[in-house]
Amino acid sequence: MKITKAEFTRRRKKLMSMMDKNSIAVIPGAREVTRSRDTEYPFRQNSDLFYLTGFEEPDAVLVLLPGRRQGQVILFCRERDPDMELWNGYRLGPEGAIAYLGLDDAFPIDDLDEILPGLIEGTNRIYYSMGHDDHFDQRVMGWVNQIRRLARSGAAPPADFTDLAFLLHEQRLIKSAAELRVMRKAGEISAEAHIRAMRECRAGRYEYHLEASIQHTFAEHGARFPAYNSIVGSGVNACVLHYTENNARMRGGDLVLIDAGCEYEGYAADITRTFPVSGRFSPEQRALYDVVLAAQHAAIAKVKPGNTWNQPHDATVRVITRGLIKLGLLKGQERDLIKSEAYRDFYMHRAGHWLGLDVHDVGDYRVDGRWRQLEAGMVMTIEPGIYVAPDNTRVAKRWRGIGVRIEDDVAVTETGCDILTGDVPTNADEIEALMSGTP
Repeated sequence: MKITKAEFTRRRKKLMSMMDKNSIAVIPGAREVTRSRDTEYPFRQNSDLFYLTGFEEPDAVLVLLPGRRQGQVILFCRERDPDMELWNGYRLGPEGAIAYLGLDDAFPIDDLDEILPGLIEGTNRIYYSMGHDDHFDQRVMGWVNQIRRLARSGAAPPADFTDLAFLLHEQRLIKSAAELRVMRKAGEISAEAHIRAMRECRAGRYEYHLEASIQHTFAEHGARFPAYNSIVGSGVNACVLHYTENNARMRGGDLVLIDAGCEYEGYAADITRTFPVSGRFSPEQRALYDVVLAAQHAAIAKVKPGNTWNQPHDATVRVITRGLIKLGLLKGQERDLIKSEAYRDFYMHRAGHWLGLDVHDVGDYRVDGRWRQLEAGMVMTIEPGIYVAPDNTRVAKRWRGIGVRIEDDVAVTETGCDILTGDVPTNADEIEALMSGTP
């Protein structure tokens, strides 16, 4: 299931083919971050460096030099250290990185300040993404200024800086067949976790019980970490978009909204389901749920090549506005309410985002000021919702405190789209049947 060495090689070659001649790209990896005293957060590699190498150790820098005879792909990484490896795990080291990753050359990370200025000197352009790591930004500018100070002695500093994201993130936006297979697997694991949560949900249990079941399912399938902090919000907590406390006791008669997805082989899944704690929707819950589901179906129907990024969102706005009018939560003409964005009292977010190595993945949503057209290989979420705040006195009390969101991961195909997370049901009747144990 892993992305192959050959694919990582193709990615680097494609990126370098878009770079100017006599240029250099510098891509720093992630560093370990202290959690408290002498313990660290679980390490997760910078997505750009991982995309180009598959390398998963901290303290690394990738350098690309298209057309360089002595080697176009260079990695700086930690050296082998048997004493440290005994405590903290094995390292590839420079020699291992060359062999295992298929690179041209590798050096100890401690030699970065000595070697990299010499690689930068004489190039016309640096591709580097400023603004993400202040410490490394300063190092890059320090190397460039070091070269500039030697200009009278014949040193040739680069003339231009270009944000690497303009090239690399557009490349990452279109997923390969191998990436789609990994993302489908991430979706399947995450779907199984949601199904388990539905089956194990009971009034009187706590939200964190369902969170634990979800994370256990992830880990059982080799996805040790969630792609983001899981949301398990019951009752009024479902109306908090990024609720992560997950510590409330679940009550019969309430809904519970779970937004959770695993990270598998570096790639994220992102699923949201909303279901009744006791296994049966109330009439009001069902009514709002069916509106959200209809909005999601309308949006998914708009996911196809040639349509724009915004068309699925616009479809959800129309369906949700119409549904809220029918249920009496909004009053007025549909067109006027959409124009005034009255629906935003109940539906305040957009219908989705790009998905890939990052849960909110890279890639512009507009190109030249216009919503970009969808292309085969793009992966996005479709996640409409309705949230009736518990203190919204403009609606009848029976509606207050109900929050519903339904989210799936959708890949654009040549002819339409493919739902990667469809194994977990969305139909209200099917959810009730699953929770009751009915075949």
